[in-house]
Amino acid sequence: MTIKRLETDLYPPIKNMLEQQGFLVKGEIKQCDVMAVRAEQMLVVELKTTLNLTLVLQAVERLALTDYVYIAVPADCAPIKKQQKSIVKLLRRLGLGLIVVAFVGEQTYVETMVSPGDYQPRKNHGKVKMALNEFHQRQGDPEQGGANNSSKKMTVYRQRMIRLALYLESHGATKAAQVAEGVDEPKAGAMLANNLYGWFERVSKGIYQLSKQGCVEINQWR
Repeated sequence: MTIKRLETDLYPPIKNMLEQQGFLVKGEIKQCDVMAVRAEQMLVVELKTTLNLTLVLQAVERLALTDYVYIAVPADCAPIKKQQKSIVKLLRRLGLGLIVVAFVGEQTYVETMVSPGDYQPRKNHGKVKMALNEFHQRQGDPEQGGANNSSKKMTVYRQRMIRLALYLESHGATKAAQVAEGVDEPKAGAMLANNLYGWFERVSKGIYQLSKQGCVEINQWR
């Protein structure tokens, strides 16, 4: 049975953790759930029973007070269990910290999963290259932004496959090498053999023609 937690349940263990680090801790200072001060350093913690956009926006507002802003939630709240990796990335990008509190029987365990501060994510150069290749090689702008049916999207690869299919539609069964030359597609042989969309069928070694499926579907993409 899941016990419904209150925001106030989070306060004692978090206060205890911060006091052990030498902070003087007080609750509900102005609009801050928790404020902690040590020498000249101010730290703010926003408490919620789950992690949502409202909590993140509150924490962002607190950055006007201090660079040390945390959000704190129970360790068993659904977003943490389901999307922990993405949440950690988001909070790092925003410069926010994350504290989770686990309740085990009468015991509580506090873990700082993310510390606040500037964060500059490393670019995935492979993904950057793939995205730019798709952008520059795609002919025209056939897709409307926001469409989410990936199986029906016009990609660079699909455009290349369509050129092969249209050539075979016009010329009938043809050697792969001749198709490659006819549409200026060096990888035509591999693409015909892999037959990702089921549009082609091999007549004999190295010779391909449109399949029944290809004859039907090529009209949808023409």
